[in-house]
Amino acid sequence: MVAGWTKHGDGKTLAPGEVVRPDERLSWPRMIGFGAQHVIAMFGATFVFPLVMGLSPNIAIMFSGVATIMFLLIVKGKIPSYLGTSASFVGGVIAIRGFYGGDTPAADAIVTGSILVVGLALALVGVAIHYLGVHIINRIFPPVVTGAVVMLIGFGLAYVVADVYWPQDQWVALITMLVTFVIIVFFKGFIGRIGILLGLVFGFLLSLGLDKLAGPITSVLPGQNLRDATGALCAKEGPYCLATAFSHNRVGFGDVAKAPWIGIPDFHAPDFKVGAVVLVLPAVIVLIAENIGHVKAVGEMTATDVDPYMGRAIIGDGAATAVASAFGGSPTTTYAENIGVMAATRVYSTAAYYIAAVIAILFGLCPKFGALVAATPGGVLGGITVILYGMIGLLGAKIWTENRVDFSNPINMVPIGAGIILAIGPVRQTLGPNFFLEGIALGTIVVVGGYHLLRAIAPGTGDEPGRTGTELGSPGQIPGGGTGQRGEASG
Repeated sequence: MVAGWTKHGDGKTLAPGEVVRPDERLSWPRMIGFGAQHVIAMFGATFVFPLVMGLSPNIAIMFSGVATIMFLLIVKGKIPSYLGTSASFVGGVIAIRGFYGGDTPAADAIVTGSILVVGLALALVGVAIHYLGVHIINRIFPPVVTGAVVMLIGFGLAYVVADVYWPQDQWVALITMLVTFVIIVFFKGFIGRIGILLGLVFGFLLSLGLDKLAGPITSVLPGQNLRDATGALCAKEGPYCLATAFSHNRVGFGDVAKAPWIGIPDFHAPDFKVGAVVLVLPAVIVLIAENIGHVKAVGEMTATDVDPYMGRAIIGDGAATAVASAFGGSPTTTYAENIGVMAATRVYSTAAYYIAAVIAILFGLCPKFGALVAATPGGVLGGITVILYGMIGLLGAKIWTENRVDFSNPINMVPIGAGIILAIGPVRQTLGPNFFLEGIALGTIVVVGGYHLLRAIAPGTGDEPGRTGTELGSPGQIPGGGTGQRGEASG
């Protein structure tokens, strides 16, 4: 049911063992509270990852609301889920920016154009699943492959922490990381679940305090104070024009002061480059895995058969990603942290998600808020992203252990190990003039292609080598979107 929810009981309480089903609701004041809680749960990763990718957090927040409404309509209200910014594109986007001019409007358009194509591809996969059945995905992406792709996406981003964020302010990064550790582990329930967001707020305030008490810091900021080999200023970052250290405040509020309270975000049209599309296309694999895992989890919690809606869910995510990127927004995915909120509250009403979506859209219409988010210091992002990326990588190992993947089988071990190392490097494979595969994209192709190639040529292989135990998409198998069950990372 999309609208006209039935009131559950007296609309105030839940008896032991009862749940509020997707087509039910509690009283509207309570539903507004649950909707706001979903906004808080998704908020951290939904604005952190646009910052990492160099995209507008305002547009990302706004279109997370639009994407959620689209998703709920496409699945006919049967699968309560929130769609936030996906982390699966980060490595590919960084590679695109490195190849097409860095943090420029032209590169922004190429990034969002590439994401749009991936969204359309994902929607087509959803159509195929809807008509052919979900079993086809399980054969192409068995757990050994899915786990490897999730792992290399996380660990393949280690160089971003090491080379970009951490050096901007090492001590703030370290302290932010440690404080976030404590929040996630020490605090139970909802506070722990939003530990990433609280850690980021702490780091921001710490940086602001250090600016007041200790004064400016001297470090390198990407794209700023560009110098050539002679020390002279130069215009465009490249091999002979590098960002160099200079004295600066950790937090700057100049853009915040100039931004209006109410306004339309700075939308931009996409641009399309085949080479750029190739760099982010492997994210389709992870988005498929995330959506299957989340849909299965919701089905178990609500005690309903959601397999008939699996294809619709993937169509919804793909269509939402395409629409968001058409306006300059970020890619989307279903968020496991919101599934965690449902598990904790036993309220699965889609009404809460519609409310959350409307709140997110209103946030997106406040440019001053976006400017404040964009002022987040690099050192703070270093302390946060080292946790996010590490958790994403370890979720791949979680998939392997839950499915009892056999790494004594070389078909599993050889291509998986090679692909992960290629991603972590990151290793670049030049295929021609102005065209290459690097890091996560290269590693994913080696994992998927190598696994199926070895399976095809190896003698005596069974139907599904390296796969035992639960089916792909078991609840909890692939935490995605943002902060997982209690502050875990997004996919």
